[in-house]
Amino acid sequence: MSTPTTAMRVAAVDLGATSGRIMVATVSPTTLHLEEVHRFPNGGVRAHDGLFWDVLGIHREILAGLTKVVATGRLDAVGIDSWAVDYGLLDRDGRLLGNPYTYRDSRTDGVAEQALADPGSGFDAAGLYATTGLQQLQFNTLWQLVAARGTAALEQAETLLMLPDLLGYWLTGEVGAERTNASTTQLYDATTGEWATELVEKAGLRAGVLPPLRDPGSVVGHLLPAIAEAIGLPEGAQVPVVAVGSHDTASAVVGVPAANEDFAYVSSGTWSLVGLELPEPVLTEEARLADFTNEGGVDGTVRFLKNVMGLWVLSESQKRWAERGVPGTDLATLLAAAADAEPLRTVVDINDPRLLPPGDMPARVQRLAEEAGEPVPSTPVEIARTILDSLALAYRRHLRTAARLAGRDFSVVHVVGGGSHNSLLCQLTADACGVPVLAGPGEAAALGNVLVQGRALGVDLPDLPAMRALLRRTHELGRFEPSAALDWDAAEARLPR
Repeated sequence: MSTPTTAMRVAAVDLGATSGRIMVATVSPTTLHLEEVHRFPNGGVRAHDGLFWDVLGIHREILAGLTKVVATGRLDAVGIDSWAVDYGLLDRDGRLLGNPYTYRDSRTDGVAEQALADPGSGFDAAGLYATTGLQQLQFNTLWQLVAARGTAALEQAETLLMLPDLLGYWLTGEVGAERTNASTTQLYDATTGEWATELVEKAGLRAGVLPPLRDPGSVVGHLLPAIAEAIGLPEGAQVPVVAVGSHDTASAVVGVPAANEDFAYVSSGTWSLVGLELPEPVLTEEARLADFTNEGGVDGTVRFLKNVMGLWVLSESQKRWAERGVPGTDLATLLAAAADAEPLRTVVDINDPRLLPPGDMPARVQRLAEEAGEPVPSTPVEIARTILDSLALAYRRHLRTAARLAGRDFSVVHVVGGGSHNSLLCQLTADACGVPVLAGPGEAAALGNVLVQGRALGVDLPDLPAMRALLRRTHELGRFEPSAALDWDAAEARLPR
């Protein structure tokens, strides 16, 4: 493809578990401008038999956002990124078999533990890790499929599509699986970069149900004529849908404006993804016992990281306080007061699985503190400070562990995503890790998305260093220097091992 003479105008569909955004960007070797054109709320929908995604509603909102993009200028391409692990099943006619479950649904509770404890299941933890390199999480796609064994939908399924691939299929009619999201399923071989067919069959699926794999930067297909008409494109328009790093963290790591390789990152939002970018997976027994994950990144990189519960714990607490009419619990007021609260008074294991589902999060945090013998936080400010201190401690522990397991060090932590706007959390992260924190950009996932699209369209951005250099030239970062005023070692020692 020839190098374009003008900037490309592309749309990023950036989907999170609590909201979705359609962004429009202009991308050239010297220009990177991103603007939000459409935002909508997202979340699980409770039905009698589970917690589901309103995936048709998401599709409707994508069309609404793309309509706004077309109404304000040309559209050169579209890329979709979203959360990982969740999927839809298609029948032989290409129609969706039921609503996709959300990863917070309780049907996977205990499934992995039971399967790994059963010698007849065919699963063993060490073998799984040696093949897939994934952190053992109850909601990994593998365990969702094991939980679905015997269901009519699974028995009738002809194709399984991860959610961004499903949404791309509805735009283009083309079936495939983008690698960065496929790598989160626990059905993907981290060494060969192909589907682990034996695991697929043990999970109760025919290997043929999994679609062909595609690389970030490849063209999925072009918008179907009916879709093009629905969003206002002229007849005959040929707009490609580009496979970006469709796991939003993969796109967010592209959007880390690092100047060299000795960086760590925290992609901070509903979840915190905490780790390093490596050229090869770390599949050692020590890495398995530390429960670290190896996920695919753009340009063949590996995201060696730990999933940490993230700002979900705080946002769900705020939701409960709002329902009760508790004053002073909007985010700005809460963070200002938390900054003045006693530091490290109470710390908890922020990755305790009881914090995963929706519900009365303040009560759960209090219960964890009580069980650990910590002072029980009683006010929203104390609970907020407990959450933020505990997150910073988790970042410290897991980044240091990642560096030790990978045999490399880091001199800076890049915090990207929504959490980069949380100055208190960024300062606590710098203090806890003992290195500077560079905060921003907040829309790293969308920026990584559009950078990969731009390169696919011929923009001269040949590699990750070139993309990240453009980010540094076009985006202002916050900087937080570490302070040694607090004893983080002693605080970490209070956490369970």
